[in-house]
Amino acid sequence: MTGSEKRQQALLRRSAVLCSPLVPDVVAVEIARHDWESIECGCGRSAGHLMDGVRDAAEGHPSAFRALEGHVFFAENLKPPAPAVCGVLMAVWAAHPPRQATREALLWTLLALLCSVDDGGTHEAGLYGQCAAFIRTGVDGFRREVATAPGSETAAYAEGILDILGLPA
Repeated sequence: MTGSEKRQQALLRRSAVLCSPLVPDVVAVEIARHDWESIECGCGRSAGHLMDGVRDAAEGHPSAFRALEGHVFFAENLKPPAPAVCGVLMAVWAAHPPRQATREALLWTLLALLCSVDDGGTHEAGLYGQCAAFIRTGVDGFRREVATAPGSETAAYAEGILDILGLPA
C-alpha cells in the first residue's frame, strides 16, 4: 500500500469516527488530534486499525474497552498507542458515560493502564507518565463515582485508580 493510500484510509477512518452521532464532540476532537497511522500498535501494525475499536469505546460499547488489550497494553506492559488511547478514554470519561456497564469497562481499562509499566522505549515522559497525566484529569469524576456508588464495581475501580495515583478517595 502506498503512502497516499494509507493517508486516504486514515482520513476515511477519522471521518467515520467524526460522523457517529454517539461519539460526543469532545471525544471526536481528541480522536482526530492523534496521527494514528504513525503510531506503532502493540500488535506490530500501525495503530490506525485501532480507530474502529476506539470509536466503539467512544460510543459506549463495553467490550471495545477490553479489546484494547494486546494493542495498548499487554502482559502488564504499555505499548506506544497507550497515551493517545488514554487521552480518548479520558475524553469519554469527561463526557460522563451514562451506562454503568460503559463506566465499569472504562474504569477497568484505566486501572489496567495504571497497573502496567513502560515498554522500555524512549518516549518523552514515558508511556506510563503520559497515561498517568491524562488519568489525573479525571480525579473529580473518580471521587464522584466512589461517593455515588459505594460498594459497586465502578467505585472499586475508581478507588483503585485514586490509590495508584496516591490520591485520597
